[in-house]
Amino acid sequence: MQSVNDIAREIVAREGGYVNDPDDPGGATNFGVTIHTMRRLGLDLNGDGKVTTQDVKKLTADQAVKIFVDHYFNKPKINELPVVLQPTVFDMYVNAGGNAVKILQRMLVEFGLDVTVDGVLGPQSVRASHIAFEIAPRYLADAYGIARRNYYYQLADRRKASRKYAKRRDGGKGGWIKRAEEFISQKYHFTQSEHEKRVSSWG
Repeated sequence: MQSVNDIAREIVAREGGYVNDPDDPGGATNFGVTIHTMRRLGLDLNGDGKVTTQDVKKLTADQAVKIFVDHYFNKPKINELPVVLQPTVFDMYVNAGGNAVKILQRMLVEFGLDVTVDGVLGPQSVRASHIAFEIAPRYLADAYGIARRNYYYQLADRRKASRKYAKRRDGGKGGWIKRAEEFISQKYHFTQSEHEKRVSSWG
């Protein structure tokens, strides 16, 4: 079984280095850590009294791993979920914050469990996730991954500027979709034709 640090290092590798995409609401980002997160944590790495893009650029991969483990895994209590869910929910929490938990909570509601969809992993949600694992141990991670993929497509439906993350210029799967499918069994991956059908309304 992977350690949480191993999972975090995979996330850092997946996120890549420094980017500052004007279409990304996260703003300047390095190894997946946004400038907003660094400001919230007070990470003034160059000691000039403020957190700017220069501090984002100075962030190291090891620092990013520690941030993710402390603030995106332990603090939101992802460590209390069934082990099979931890890597994909952790990865999604880095990518989408509390929406990662809301995706899980909506899925648990669909399982018929009594859960409040509030983006917070409290005792109710944690308990329900373990009940869901007892119900469908082999399917739970795939179910979450599919729900996550649906979330990305729906986000791109609503926000035109985000479509480049779900659909490449050549029509192939964008980074968001491929990222979600890294946590889904191969048999549930979309074929190219299924992907094209899903994004056909985008033009």
